[in-house]
Amino acid sequence: MYIMVITTTSTKESAKSIAKSLLQKKLAACVQIDKIKSLYLWKGEMVEDKEYRVVIKSKKRLFKKIKKTLLSIHPYETPQIIAVDIDKGNREYFNWIDEVIKE
Repeated sequence: MYIMVITTTSTKESAKSIAKSLLQKKLAACVQIDKIKSLYLWKGEMVEDKEYRVVIKSKKRLFKKIKKTLLSIHPYETPQIIAVDIDKGNREYFNWIDEVIKE
């Protein structure tokens, strides 16, 4: 019923832009932004980058809209878009998500 969608981006401004877009469209109840260091393989090379992790709290049924929005505004050629189902948690927090994301 609820999900966390995780993506990364290269700048704080880009992360904030993603967060604001999703919140304004009522596709997310909360978006958290963390500064991280990523190591990954890209086009045959090992890359080490400073990035910003964007964690989106939302409802599972909104994933397709979230993904479509991310793909349309994300600066990366191949953005990480990973959804993790939330099957346990604080019921009051889930009630808050339900209140915030009304359709």
